[in-house]
Amino acid sequence: MNTPLREAQHAVDKRVFALTLPAFSPQESWGSLELHKRMSQNRSKRYRASAEQVDRKKAYSLNDAVATLKKFQPTKFDQTVTVSFRLGVDPKQSDQMVRGTCPLPHGSGKQVRVLVFAEGAPATAAKNAGAEYVGFKDLIQKVQEGFQDFDVAVATPAAMAEVRKLGKVLGPRGLMPNPKTGTVTDDTAKAVQEVKAGRVEFKLDKNGNVAVPVGKFSFAENQLVENGNAVIEAVVRARPATAKGRYLEGMTLSATMSPGVHVDPTPYLSV
Repeated sequence: MNTPLREAQHAVDKRVFALTLPAFSPQESWGSLELHKRMSQNRSKRYRASAEQVDRKKAYSLNDAVATLKKFQPTKFDQTVTVSFRLGVDPKQSDQMVRGTCPLPHGSGKQVRVLVFAEGAPATAAKNAGAEYVGFKDLIQKVQEGFQDFDVAVATPAAMAEVRKLGKVLGPRGLMPNPKTGTVTDDTAKAVQEVKAGRVEFKLDKNGNVAVPVGKFSFAENQLVENGNAVIEAVVRARPATAKGRYLEGMTLSATMSPGVHVDPTPYLSV
């Protein structure tokens, strides 16, 4: 039974709840179109100016996509340029995992810090190749204690018996050495040199997407195009044998703080 006190409290609760909601007019809804409009309004002037230069109904060739991207107003830092893929695979199926590596013809433009778990000759080779951190049990303990000041981890097959203990530490960051990505090898010098030269890794996420950096905004157009072509072809070649139907469902080129430019996947369907 409602009492005057309960009714008064209910009225207060309704007013408090109303204050927590966005100020929508009666005609507005939570639809995706309205959400997109509101997000666009919250974007910076620089972003909105860039977005006006993109035809969202058009699928650009990679050359035209890069040319369009390079017309955008730059930021105060050198943005990373990324190609993002929407793939026609089921990420829940282990036999449809898409993963691999790709050497970039013009490098990634990023200073890569390499850590190598090795002993003896492989450790010496890694140091000579320019690895920032080389060691074995002492380095494993350091990582267990929270050390994460590196971008890529390499290990010899012999070291992996101990390095596997770091799975819970390195796994979530995508840093666990893996034979499929060339980071478990006795040829540590080659692995370090390839990573330093601009080899990038890619892996399917839980939503069926892959995002791969292809360079920096400051790169010349031809450098971004050649790096982009290399990455797209690598992702296409990594298509699982069990994948059915259309594989490349969509591709987008973007910089860290720029709108995306849709890329036409048609030229790569026969790779």
